[in-house]
Amino acid sequence: MTARRTTPGPGQEAALIAGIERLVRCESPSDDLAAVARSATAVAEVGAALLGAGPERIVLDGRTHLRWRFGREPRVLLLGHHDTVWPVGSLERLPFEVRDGVLRGPGCFDMKAGLVMAFHALAALDDLDGVTLLVTGDEEPGSPTSRELVEDEARGCAAALVLEAAGPGGALKTERKGVSRYEVLVRGRAAHAGLEPERGVNATVEVGHQIAAVAALADPALGTTVTPTRLEAGTTVNTVPARARFEVDVRVRDAAEQRRVDAAMRALRPVLPGAGVAVGGGPNRPPLPASASRELFDRARRLADALGIGPLASVAVGGASDGNLTAGTGTPTLDGLGAVGGGAHADDEHVLVAELPGRTRLLAALVAELLAAERARPGGGATGCPPGRNRRHRPVLADQLRDGSGCDHDRRD
Repeated sequence: MTARRTTPGPGQEAALIAGIERLVRCESPSDDLAAVARSATAVAEVGAALLGAGPERIVLDGRTHLRWRFGREPRVLLLGHHDTVWPVGSLERLPFEVRDGVLRGPGCFDMKAGLVMAFHALAALDDLDGVTLLVTGDEEPGSPTSRELVEDEARGCAAALVLEAAGPGGALKTERKGVSRYEVLVRGRAAHAGLEPERGVNATVEVGHQIAAVAALADPALGTTVTPTRLEAGTTVNTVPARARFEVDVRVRDAAEQRRVDAAMRALRPVLPGAGVAVGGGPNRPPLPASASRELFDRARRLADALGIGPLASVAVGGASDGNLTAGTGTPTLDGLGAVGGGAHADDEHVLVAELPGRTRLLAALVAELLAAERARPGGGATGCPPGRNRRHRPVLADQLRDGSGCDHDRRD
């Protein structure tokens, strides 16, 4: 498909700001399904205006995701999300504004600016055949409904380009730790703390033993962090606690460490006679290793130099994204291609306006080069669908975008 051509220039910065403002002003906390649906309509309208085509709306358990698919065989996946951590009403305290070259507003950096950059980058290309743009609505809580969708789209692609915000100084994210999350439930036996405490089994004491055992699983030398976080125990001050629970956040650099910690968590046993321990949860996202991004980063660095916006740096980060999922399918993945700025999830969240046009040009150049390389491969011009893949695309009409109906699905394609 031929894109709706846009030419980078002085006017592009204003157009980028206008698109970001539209999305930031449509608040979209992950747990507010109605707000996420409204945001999906805004994203669809901004994207359709630039790309000349609307997306499929994919609704999974009430959460709204969007997919643009150009051509019959996907080659390059662009990936982002439109949900944020900011509750509705945050704009009253943290209004959208652009001042002294800095754009501010809830969700601007993570990652609504990245979505608008993707639209402009794709609109600058002559031919989008082979491009898929997937915008999910539940990345912040760990992609509970979109995980399979992301993984299915990534399989078979030559590259996944993730529009999450850049690292410090504009660095691309070439390595991300894998994430596991657990809930540890401790069972004791209640008794009166003054009259007969010896008849009880103290869940608070038992949970202390378990927290110490869990924290000891960390291995700083390997970059493995195992962090007990939220804790609940007991009922009243004069009752031996019968129940306790705590949650655990695990970050690892490689899959072997993720398996080791998982096995150790599931092997937890009570220390106090009569106590019980149950462990729920497990690995949430696999690591994104440096090997998954190395070739793509080398391409991006060379292109940045050619565009006069280099040198381009890389960074390894502890936070996870949907790029972990695409890398987990074996698809080469480069992350952090979105906005340059800082303050994700914090009151000082911001985007550096001067960086927007250049980074958008870099994204466009990277997509164009990857598409050209794929088409040059033997058999790379084939247009058939990979076996077992559903490549149906249903167009979305302008009135559907306005009323938010789109192409709703009540299950994953």
